Amino acid sequence: MLGVRLIAEHGDEDGVRYRFEAPNHRGVVFQSPEFAELYVDVYFDVNGFEEEGTGERGVPPVIIQAGRDTLATYLLTQPHTNLNWVASFYGKTPSEIERYVTAVRKRAQEIRDNATERGLTAEDQ
Repeated sequence: MLGVRLIAEHGDEDGVRYRFEAPNHRGVVFQSPEFAELYVDVYFDVNGFEEEGTGERGVPPVIIQAGRDTLATYLLTQPHTNLNWVASFYGKTPSEIERYVTAVRKRAQEIRDNATERGLTAEDQ
């Protein structure tokens, strides 16, 4: 939808990997479908972003500007982080971070639903 795709790639050594693709985005590969889908939700929540130029450990400015829940959710998609790390980073409990994630997922779904209602597809781009 809207040019955003998750592609399952079957590799010999690593098993299945999930490649995120979107217009004007360099693409990212995930080992977990859960984190790949979460990344898609962040992408829709902020109306797209580009990581190129932010450095290996940088965060795109649009994600920082989007607010605490979006940044926390984005951090969960990054290598070497998990729910407990993000909770500690924010000084919150894991259940509070899960609520942040739920809010981002809900907004992303609303955006996809609105696009569908308007008849927007990848071909319309």
